[in-house]
Amino acid sequence: QVQLVESGGGLVQAGDSLRLSCAASGRTFSRYSMGWFRQAPGKEREFVAAISWGGGSRYSEDSVKGRFTISRDNAKNTVYLQMNSLKSEDTAVYYCAASIAIMPTRNDEYGIWGQGTQVTVSS
Repeated sequence: QVQLVESGGGLVQAGDSLRLSCAASGRTFSRYSMGWFRQAPGKEREFVAAISWGGGSRYSEDSVKGRFTISRDNAKNTVYLQMNSLKSEDTAVYYCAASIAIMPTRNDEYGIWGQGTQVTVSS
């Protein structure tokens, strides 16, 4: 079973960039589609981006397209979320998750979750 640990969150100003990392344990990382979600205070957890097991397919939510990029390095068992041009509305706890589904975008399609990392964007 894969276990996930996120890192890279922090406090930044609007317009800055951050790169989140999600390190996975276990030998089966490359078999999973990976996704990033976020949850702002008082809101439901929402989909941000997903990447297929081989990295050949990617999908992101409309509000982050052109600003956020998901990628993965299967040799390092790590998935990344590069976040550029950050806005105050990007403030949330960011979670990575693993799924056996093909390009999953729903919470219930993911069975393995990390503990989350806080991203705070000041305006």
